[in-house]
Amino acid sequence: MPLEGRPPGKRLRVLTWHVHGNYLYYLTQVPHDWYVLSKPGYPPGYAGRSGHLPWGDNVHDMPITAVRAHEFDCIVFQSGSHYRDDQHVYLSEAQRRLPRIYLEHDPPQQHPTNTRHPVDDPGVLLVHVTPFNALMWDNGNTPVRVIEHGVLVPEDVRYSGENDTGISVVNHLGRRGRRLGADVFAQVRQEVPLALVGMEAELAGGLGEVRNVDLPAFMARYRFFFNPIRYTSLGLAVVEAMCVGLPVVALATTEMVTVIRNRENGYADTDVQRLIVVMRELLANRAVAQKWGEAARRLARERFAIGRFVHDWCNALSLVTA
Repeated sequence: MPLEGRPPGKRLRVLTWHVHGNYLYYLTQVPHDWYVLSKPGYPPGYAGRSGHLPWGDNVHDMPITAVRAHEFDCIVFQSGSHYRDDQHVYLSEAQRRLPRIYLEHDPPQQHPTNTRHPVDDPGVLLVHVTPFNALMWDNGNTPVRVIEHGVLVPEDVRYSGENDTGISVVNHLGRRGRRLGADVFAQVRQEVPLALVGMEAELAGGLGEVRNVDLPAFMARYRFFFNPIRYTSLGLAVVEAMCVGLPVVALATTEMVTVIRNRENGYADTDVQRLIVVMRELLANRAVAQKWGEAARRLARERFAIGRFVHDWCNALSLVTA
């Protein structure tokens, strides 16, 4: 059912936070009006519509000082602190009674199977970005829906792979440790040429940060994409690399095992030495890398299509605002 007093299909006014820039950009392809909370100086979590991403006209900066005076139809939380603390500090009582979605980006960071999700409310819809995340969290009494990633990659950006080097994309790898695979990256780099890009990549011997809009074309020149991460959601950079046509070599953990088909579109294993063997094969044989990469592109363009993503989010928003 549509919102009371609103014709079917009318645009919703959705309040949210800027937690993961790329994800927010893809989320705002959903044809509603998105109001993104901001504070002066754009600190983490309150960056509004700042940055280099080509935000659409449906994305609005929402100063924290003005939020109580604005009317919304739905709230999409994206972090525990925003749900636990911020709504009680910044939102009015009426706004806190609005339809609510909690978008969970990560698997549990404490115990992998026995951690209760911070939202335990049958009146909130809990959206996980991978089936693996939904499986691992104890979701309590909260209704759950999985909406897998959807990405936009320029059609004219295609894999070339002329650079005899692999590439990894991880933000803050030097200070995020074993979970993000800092030790795995360092081990592999001793035996295989690897480039690293991302925030603070220089601290781990990398090239630095590449703007979101430039990353697909930047990655396309490298022979393969290497994902050293042990435990996280399926990274958007992995999906974007596949959409461009890079073969992916990765640890066979979390959702990755449902995406990578060994020696068809990439290679996944829990044995790092076997991954190194495959990387050397790809460096020695560009044609094989291109063949695997084209298969990766076909899978990603189908499974992670932006149209399917938008459709799924439209359905979720319609469900909670009914």
